[in-house]
Amino acid sequence: MGATGASEGKDADRRIGRRALLVGGLAAATGTTVLARHELARLWWRVPGVGKPREPGAVDYTGARWVAASEANWRRADRPDDYGIDMVIVHVTQGSFDSAVRAFQDPGHKASTHYIVGQDGRITQMIRELDVAYHAGNRDYNERSIGIEHEGFVDRPQDLTDEMYASSARLTARICVRYDIPVDREHIVGHVEVPGTDHTDPGPHWDWDRYLKLVRAARTTRTTPDTKALP
Repeated sequence: MGATGASEGKDADRRIGRRALLVGGLAAATGTTVLARHELARLWWRVPGVGKPREPGAVDYTGARWVAASEANWRRADRPDDYGIDMVIVHVTQGSFDSAVRAFQDPGHKASTHYIVGQDGRITQMIRELDVAYHAGNRDYNERSIGIEHEGFVDRPQDLTDEMYASSARLTARICVRYDIPVDREHIVGHVEVPGTDHTDPGPHWDWDRYLKLVRAARTTRTTPDTKALP
């Protein structure tokens, strides 16, 4: 038993040594000479390219239902440690809620958002916020944003329901709190505003003033029906 324990200790030292190499330069950057071993073990996964612990089927927003998008429609990442998140991009599905889910599950579609919000306010998450969704048609914007689809058509204002606005605003508020994103039109944008896109959503009937007002109100609320307590 003693020999086994010593061997395990040496293996742990080697694991920490490899992680220390990954976080090389951190001590110098912080002006410290040596980082405690337990700190290295805790921080190693923050290094870009080293995967964070994940739980299959977990959602980033309480109240969302998890349905996985095809792996062809997103790229694994470790945001915000490898790519900072400073933007929410608003989309409209140009179809039904279920048709959007099916499209994002189709590997031939080559696109998906992180979330879909229904006209009844329900939310499905299809890609973790950690990961890069192919939703904006612009690599830089994909890497720095969370994409949210909304069920409906851009030329049908009746599709943009009160329930949808309220539910989406709570979701966006939670994202803005999590990543310290300002609630303004520079950081919460429509797909149409992404450079190089040929899309027009969310369209002329999307009420930006109303939406941002709802997001700001939800952000200042400590708890909402669809979220955990805000930090």
